[in-house]
Amino acid sequence: MNKPVPYRLALLVPALLAGLGYSSASVADRYRTTQHDFGGVGLLQTPTARMAPEGEFSFNANRTSPYSRYSVSVQPLPWLEGTIRYMAITNRLYGPQIAGDQSYKDKAVDVKARVWEESYWTPDVAIGMRDIGGTGLFSSEYVVANKRFLDLDISLGLAWGYIGNRGDFRNPFSLLGESFDDRPGRTADQVGDFNQDNYFRGRPGVFGGIEYQTPWNRLRLKLEVDGNDYQSEPQDNDQQQDSPLNLGAVFAVTRGIDLHAAWERGNTAMLGITFRTNLKSNASTPKVLDPAPEARLPPTGVSGQAVDWDAVSQRLEENAGLDVQQIARRDRELIITAEQTRFRSTAKGLGRASRVLDNAAGAGTYDWYTLRHTARGVTISETSLRAERLRDLDANRIDPQIMRRAVVSAEPSIVDTDVLYQQPLDRFDAGLSLGYNQNIGGPDGFILYQFLARADAEYRFARNSWMHGSVAANLINNFDKFRYDAPSNLPRVRTNLRQYLTTSDVVIENLQFTHAEEVRRDWYGMVYGGLLESMFGGVGGEMLLRPHGEKWAVGVDVNWVRQRGFAQDFSFRDYSVVTGHVTGYLQTGYHNVLAKGSVGRYLAGDLGATLDLSRRFDNGVTVGAWVTRTDVPAEQFGEGSFDKGVYFTFPFDAFFARSTRSRGTIVWNPLTRDGGARLARYYGLYEVTSDRDIEIFESGFDQLVK
Repeated sequence: MNKPVPYRLALLVPALLAGLGYSSASVADRYRTTQHDFGGVGLLQTPTARMAPEGEFSFNANRTSPYSRYSVSVQPLPWLEGTIRYMAITNRLYGPQIAGDQSYKDKAVDVKARVWEESYWTPDVAIGMRDIGGTGLFSSEYVVANKRFLDLDISLGLAWGYIGNRGDFRNPFSLLGESFDDRPGRTADQVGDFNQDNYFRGRPGVFGGIEYQTPWNRLRLKLEVDGNDYQSEPQDNDQQQDSPLNLGAVFAVTRGIDLHAAWERGNTAMLGITFRTNLKSNASTPKVLDPAPEARLPPTGVSGQAVDWDAVSQRLEENAGLDVQQIARRDRELIITAEQTRFRSTAKGLGRASRVLDNAAGAGTYDWYTLRHTARGVTISETSLRAERLRDLDANRIDPQIMRRAVVSAEPSIVDTDVLYQQPLDRFDAGLSLGYNQNIGGPDGFILYQFLARADAEYRFARNSWMHGSVAANLINNFDKFRYDAPSNLPRVRTNLRQYLTTSDVVIENLQFTHAEEVRRDWYGMVYGGLLESMFGGVGGEMLLRPHGEKWAVGVDVNWVRQRGFAQDFSFRDYSVVTGHVTGYLQTGYHNVLAKGSVGRYLAGDLGATLDLSRRFDNGVTVGAWVTRTDVPAEQFGEGSFDKGVYFTFPFDAFFARSTRSRGTIVWNPLTRDGGARLARYYGLYEVTSDRDIEIFESGFDQLVK
């Protein structure tokens, strides 16, 4: 599935809470990192140069009057930290015309990058930016260094903007020009823009401190010299500072929970909590509800016996997660055409299938087992395994490296075969589930939520032609608070969000006919039509060139869509548009980073481009961010200046006691605006053809015997 509409943050709470139980960090780790008030590794009000372990994910909440801060911080790369933050300024109001007596809200994105790693003689050095591309109320740039001496970790930094508002001396960059002397701030038209004219400008302030790991592993103490004097606070909200020294403590309750307390500004208490886990190294929930792999039967000395292939097909589905379409043979090779529906690791499914086939046909009957992977009736890739070698591996007669040489992944071949079994098409499928919608950080409230009862159904005309529909009914929500419609100077393709969420208690989320096929070698095509998403319906098509085993792909999609009625039934509004993009995909080979670049026309008719970068960890968790620039000027786009956001994709397999290929996606948009909005298509060819990426099979190779 493609990225969902930005206002849907599915399964946020379950993903966070489930992850807490599987943190790889230990209370006994004396040198683990901790979060600071704004989110990200640091002391109290200030960041440090330290980086969390690769893959660390934390949710932070704290209160320092008059600010309540909520943040999510993630470490997608060893040297890169990113933070998204929501802040309530509780002694200031949005205003009666926007949100009545609601307190003022601010959202921001921070980044920090390590530029030098600590050695025996040299410190860690990092450069960072707070509130980059946001409102700029708390924007700051800084350089900071850290050096550890036994249980003491000392930091020292220089900051421009909010962190260094005390302004200790003239800007050293003034040698490059007088423009660095003053920090101009942001105008209303610049809110949400990168506004590089402010970077490293104005008088900087010195900050730093000491973090001490006490003999009790659970407790660490922090002493900080704050670089801010709180006399230039946003919203003319200056605070009294009796001392630039802040003193705090962090107590590790469990492996995944930290409690924070501090005395800041010499007169104000801070209390906070951090929930943390690791997206890279956390262990998945034991799959106690999965069937055990079939035990190998002792050799009978007889091969080629009559086989009930229908029963074998059922065993392959139950034990190996394979929805079999066809079983055929060619000489001493058995070829299974099937779709993996349960295990994220296709290697795990292939290993289990090999045992089933050995037991059914007799060990030694076939030299090779070949699995032709399909998705939605389209053949994606082909993996062949030398059966004798797997038996040797099971018996510990060979090591995994020899087994790797006995597994071949290749482009699906066209050969003459003797068909042994053809699975009848299962035409209908249906199910019930819970759904969740929410809108975070709007002026009407921190979280506006809705829980839904959802019914999904699918009818298959053929394996590669199907109709899918989803109907949802409201169970409980607090959307009665949702009153504010953001202004827009563009066609309202997304900012009618409130009406779509509040008009009807029963909605048709999706009703779409789709046909997919392999047009020719390496070329895939898809056509579709219907109610494509909650706000738009229409028709469209996509083509994708994805050579087998290559790290790149190129796709193009074209769609004519019309805006749906607010009730999300079969009604439509007057607005229609032709939208589509040319998209390039590149697996960079660097820490499993996928780069996607799209150029085309968006839902509001604007022309532009989107850059999307994402990191996939071996356990299937993906962290990504995108930015879109179009020909809509910032003043016409409105607050935010351009579309941007971050997202997390969590495989449910990491949290459930039964294997599944299902995933949940959390998407965070600082603001919902109409510029740069893309159609949220339910299916995309790059995702459908994901098994053409050989690295996905290789990353799960250790599952071959599980």
